[in-house]
Amino acid sequence: MLLWLAQYFQQEVGPLRVFNFLTFRAVFATLTALSIGLLAGPAVIRMLARLKVGQSVRKDGPQTHLVKSGTPTMGGVLILIAIGISTLLWCDLSNRFVWVVLVVTLGYGGIGWADDYRKVVYKDPEGMRSRDKFFWQSLIGIVAAIYLAFSVSAPTNTKVWQLFLAWVQSGFSMDLPPKADLIVPFIKTISYPLGVWGFMALTYFVIVGTSNAVNLTDGLDGLAIMPTVLVGSALGLFAYLTGSATYSKYLFIPHIPGAGELLIFCGAMAGAGLAFLWFNAHPAQVFMGDVGALALGGALGTIAVIVRQEIVLFIMGGIFVVETLSVMVQVTYFKYTKKKYGVGRRVFLMAPLHHHFEQKGWKETQVVVRFWIISMMLVLVGLSTLKLR
Repeated sequence: MLLWLAQYFQQEVGPLRVFNFLTFRAVFATLTALSIGLLAGPAVIRMLARLKVGQSVRKDGPQTHLVKSGTPTMGGVLILIAIGISTLLWCDLSNRFVWVVLVVTLGYGGIGWADDYRKVVYKDPEGMRSRDKFFWQSLIGIVAAIYLAFSVSAPTNTKVWQLFLAWVQSGFSMDLPPKADLIVPFIKTISYPLGVWGFMALTYFVIVGTSNAVNLTDGLDGLAIMPTVLVGSALGLFAYLTGSATYSKYLFIPHIPGAGELLIFCGAMAGAGLAFLWFNAHPAQVFMGDVGALALGGALGTIAVIVRQEIVLFIMGGIFVVETLSVMVQVTYFKYTKKKYGVGRRVFLMAPLHHHFEQKGWKETQVVVRFWIISMMLVLVGLSTLKLR
């Protein structure tokens, strides 16, 4: 919105040309989201407390968490408000990638809101039924996957539609351009053609998987939001470089016209996340809830697909990956041993993994800060793929 106004008046007011620079708008998008979050945070927390939107704590969880019962949850609404306002203010609203990321983010936020609502109103720690949640996640993920398969490969929405029609007319057998291939990090000469169906399947897996992975990680004060800020900021850099014909050619990464505008969204996400951390740091005044975790995970997955860095997301979001794998291993092994021996056995003291370390005697703040440190290291490894090829 501000970009349009600046472009309209820049002939009369020359300094407004600075709005044409992505880096300028990204910085102010970050500051805007941060300011909105910090200023609106107390009011949002009071509103959630007044509505008695309190967290239900699992009875089989760590006993130290029982004191958190009743702490306002659904604080992810604050993050989404800050991201939404800042993005709409500072982004180029004609950019198609900004809108698809916003739609996925808000769509997954809506699913999380419904899940949190069941937890709060019905006092059910499990929330929405898994199959219902998975259905809506899948629906949004599939729609996004279909659109991104062609929008990543075409420079405009008109070309997207033409490419889609050509795929249909080919009997659904047409290949996508090389820029849609799966990139293997650290090796500049190797990428794997996915085809349309393969691209859609990978996109669906990345978006839905990342959304649920962030949600599983959100179990301790500040645990999920800082890795989200770090990974989102790194993806913003990838978006900036991918959207530049010069930088993308120099770094041997695909050039996706328009992807650079996602730097604004990533900046807004980082600012909103840091503002939320102000209130979510231990002892937390508010919890993110599924409304925030599912939305942020969906946003990270969508951006990674657009900038063609799915494997790098897997590296940088290693904390999310390990947390998810710990749950999968725990559930699978428990079911297997119960069927074979009649009694279920566990690999970890408790899953997700952060609870395992709590049960081993680590303090909550120790788990959180150590996981942050690991996330920082993994993000640096992910960024190193830009040059180490």
